[in-house]
Amino acid sequence: MKARVTVTLKNGVLDPQGKAIEGALKSLGVEGIDGVRQGKVFDIELGTTDRSKAEAALKAACEKLLANTVIENYRVEIA
Repeated sequence: MKARVTVTLKNGVLDPQGKAIEGALKSLGVEGIDGVRQGKVFDIELGTTDRSKAEAALKAACEKLLANTVIENYRVEIA
C-alpha cells in the first residue's frame, strides 16, 4: 500500500523559506506570484493492506516525527 503525507505550516506561522522562494521567482521574471508557502511531502510504502491500520500508523508517524504539530498541519492520502 502506498501513501503520501503532506506537511505544511499552519496559517499565521511565518515562512521565511517561502518568502525567499517567492522573491527568487519574481527575480527570475515569473509573473503572477502573490505568495509562496513551502512544505514537505513524504511518499511512504506500507507493508499492510488494512487501510485503517495504515492510516493509524501514518497519523502516529506524523504526530511523533514527520510534523511539528504546534506549527504544522499534515494530510494523509492513501492510494
